[in-house]
Amino acid sequence: MNQRRALFLAFTVAAAASTSAWAQTDPKATEQWEPVPKVVSPGKQNSAPPSDAIVLFDGHDLSKWEASKDQSPPHWKVHDGILTVDKTTGNIQTKQKFRNYQIHLEWQVPKGITGDGQARGNSGMYVASTGPGDEGYEIQILDSYNNKTYVNGQAGSVYKQTPPLANAMRAPGEWQTYDAIWTAPVFAADGSLKSPAYITLFHNGVLVQNHTELAGETFYIGKPKYTPYTEAPIKLQAHGDPSQPISFRNIWVRPLE
Repeated sequence: MNQRRALFLAFTVAAAASTSAWAQTDPKATEQWEPVPKVVSPGKQNSAPPSDAIVLFDGHDLSKWEASKDQSPPHWKVHDGILTVDKTTGNIQTKQKFRNYQIHLEWQVPKGITGDGQARGNSGMYVASTGPGDEGYEIQILDSYNNKTYVNGQAGSVYKQTPPLANAMRAPGEWQTYDAIWTAPVFAADGSLKSPAYITLFHNGVLVQNHTELAGETFYIGKPKYTPYTEAPIKLQAHGDPSQPISFRNIWVRPLE
């Protein structure tokens, strides 16, 4: 190998290493801005739980939930048949753990929401919570109605991984629905990955994730990776401006073991 080629290869390797290091320390390294998903107007939808569903929130209490940080009773506000985030008390998660399942969840951004980008009704549905904080696999919840942000961080995205196929967002103040099928990853006895996770997601009746393969857990900074687990709670994220919290209602799940 001549000296010029050797120098070129050394420079290429060094540049790749530098790029990889940057991607693990800068949140912008994992933001995707193009192409922007087309806007689709959703139809009207009213989904009552089916007969075999486990109702996680029926508008009355949080008996099926606990605080993610220490498994204590949660302190989000239950009022008028809905559940409103209390950011000061942190994330909440289900007491019961799940593997593969179907889930229905309805959420609402405040009508008078202000801000832009990620600072506009930010929350998340973690289909598998693997830690007390924001660890796990997140489907983004955000006001994406005339609100520009990186597309793998808008509503209906697998956060920082896969943008939605369409933007099916209703206006702030209207109720949104998520209907999802979660297929959990499968790990070998030594912790190696046998089969990746998949998500199919409908936002307001519009298909936005079509059996999407996940590259691992979702992170704000850095590349996704898998950490072995068997079953996990479902988590709702306390995020965004505490003066403009989002709300939830009619949450149910059907295990698909």
